[in-house]
Amino acid sequence: MKLHEYQAKRRFAEAGIPTPSFELAETVAEVLAAAESLGYPVAIKAQVKVGGRGKAGGIELVDDEAEAEAAADRILGMDLKGYTVEQVIVEEAVDFAQELYVGITMDRGAGQPVAMVSEEGGVDIEAVAERDPDAIAREHVDPAFGLHPYQARRAIVEAGIDAAVARDVARVLQTLYDVWAGTDATDAEINPLMVTTDGEVIAADAVCNVDEDALFRHPELAEFEEEEARDELERKAHEYGFDYVRLDGTVGIIGNGAGLVMTTLDLVDHYGGEPANFLDVGGGAKADRIANALDMVFSDENVDSVVFNIFGGITRGDEVARGINEALSQFDEIPKPVIVRLAGTNWQEGMEILNTDLVTVEETLEDAVQRAVEAAAEVAA
Repeated sequence: MKLHEYQAKRRFAEAGIPTPSFELAETVAEVLAAAESLGYPVAIKAQVKVGGRGKAGGIELVDDEAEAEAAADRILGMDLKGYTVEQVIVEEAVDFAQELYVGITMDRGAGQPVAMVSEEGGVDIEAVAERDPDAIAREHVDPAFGLHPYQARRAIVEAGIDAAVARDVARVLQTLYDVWAGTDATDAEINPLMVTTDGEVIAADAVCNVDEDALFRHPELAEFEEEEARDELERKAHEYGFDYVRLDGTVGIIGNGAGLVMTTLDLVDHYGGEPANFLDVGGGAKADRIANALDMVFSDENVDSVVFNIFGGITRGDEVARGINEALSQFDEIPKPVIVRLAGTNWQEGMEILNTDLVTVEETLEDAVQRAVEAAAEVAA
């Protein structure tokens, strides 16, 4: 479960991480009242659960009431990477001298949590890692003991953080690890962690993604889970009982089994496309479940093509084919190109049942993915 920035910031602030003062607003009038209360200049920041909000026009720094009104009117209600902006935070502006990055996640290769620090904050940390891996200092953590103070200090030194703020940054990193572990989070990061002109450190952004399977241990997050359900696609996924993650791309992906879906995502990327989602319909998926999966993917305005990757074990290829036919027969015109690859139990029967007037059929996964990537590119063009 992804937390909104304001929700994550509240968690961080409660733990003792310095954050800017902010207020949540849902109307232009509330934005203006919050800005007046906080004092100009302020930042108005869209609250949607995607990265790159600033580049997409979802964050604006304003100096007076006229600018605040114009920004609020533009941002509230805008479509930001497929999400409608219903809330913004109005946050006091930070006069900063440097932007840092700190984060905690799981290193699955090492089988341990890893704490990360970099001087190159305020930008996509994945791009930094790809361009210059040495720009990110890493400390693996034994979860039995947590992040030791000496480990936090070592990461700060290796990252080249100025000695004047090293102790404060180390303290933030340790507290962030405590939040990560105590919340059963999958990721927790601050990007940027700003160093102000007065030499203070403050979390200008906040990310915290919580393992949904651990929510029963965190009743305090119940209200966040209710707010999470606001998104239409996430509501549908919950209603249908799907494992679903929305991504930023244009190729919709439906498969049965997490490994199979992940393989499909990797191939979409390999062939130059961008996955729009992770959608696992699970084992034993019958016609109605397949129809529900198509309903979900078609509901995502970002999707330009759909690829089915079904391997029959418990799931039978003929049942999948009937589900695809039934779902698509409801449309006068198919909204997105659909490419299907079936394998395993009854796959040949499924191939014969599929209505090739409605879908494109490929025998190999590679061919199916390439066709889906090409179809999405054609729609975009």
